[in-house]
Amino acid sequence: MGQQARSGSTVRRTIMLSNHSSTIAALEGATKAYGTHRVLEAFDFTLEAGSVTALLGPNGAGKSTVAGLLTGRLQADSGRVTLFGRDPSDQLARARLGIMLQAGGLPETLTVAEAVDLHAGYFARRLPTAAVLEQAGLTALANRRCDRLSGGEARKVQFALAIAGAPDLLVLDEPTTGFDPDARRAMWDVVRAKADAGAGVLLATHHMDEAEALADRIVVIAGGRIIADGTPAAIKAQVAATAIRLRTRLPAERFRALPGVAKVETVGADLSVLTTAPRASLEAAFAIDPALQHFEVTGASLEDALANLVQSNRTALKEAA
Repeated sequence: MGQQARSGSTVRRTIMLSNHSSTIAALEGATKAYGTHRVLEAFDFTLEAGSVTALLGPNGAGKSTVAGLLTGRLQADSGRVTLFGRDPSDQLARARLGIMLQAGGLPETLTVAEAVDLHAGYFARRLPTAAVLEQAGLTALANRRCDRLSGGEARKVQFALAIAGAPDLLVLDEPTTGFDPDARRAMWDVVRAKADAGAGVLLATHHMDEAEALADRIVVIAGGRIIADGTPAAIKAQVAATAIRLRTRLPAERFRALPGVAKVETVGADLSVLTTAPRASLEAAFAIDPALQHFEVTGASLEDALANLVQSNRTALKEAA
């Protein structure tokens, strides 16, 4: 999608969120444990119509549990969970829900078109099968049996099933796994269009570029609680650091003691240095390697922000223990 289109979309989303947003799903004081391991405790969370919310955090943080509670696949031990003002198990609420999980089987003997048509038939507001296939990038595969699909193609079918009933809430768990870059961007466009038309979207992903491209709001979870909640720009702004990209022949270890450095990692042929003292770090870097071929100074990335927030949370928990 072009920059002009993305800018226009951003303006429309801002207007929609400020003037017409409404809560379509909520956790209020929700607690959930698996045996003796408490994953969520007194957890509050809401989803709004017309907005994409990305749920980020390390493995085991509670992201899947939040999605499971909101979609009725899991039951809270205590607290209140609502979906369109009803219990998530209520059929009227579930009829307005579309879900794409990380793992999900397909009817092997049916063609792609038959599988979509069968699934869409369960919904009163079903979209035409041809429209669903087009939106999911499956028109050319309409007559292929599901057991003859590649992994990425099967994921597209799962996405098609999720949107077939014209849902008011779309829950996507790692939706573009197995996709090539063009297919990823095509799905992003469809998801963004659904949100711009008024649907709420809950996105769980490990791809930071995906979260940044799609999300109006990012919620970071660690240890079963929310540690950050805001726009992508606001989340990144919480990192008081600058990223410097260096092209050097020297190993990364030589640069780990630079002033203010929080992280050094190899990115392709370059080193990425996250620092709170960019000028001092650059001066020290040139002292270490006067033959530095190239450097670039940028703001911290969303991935940097997520890592910093999670690490800060761990440090705070250790100090409080």
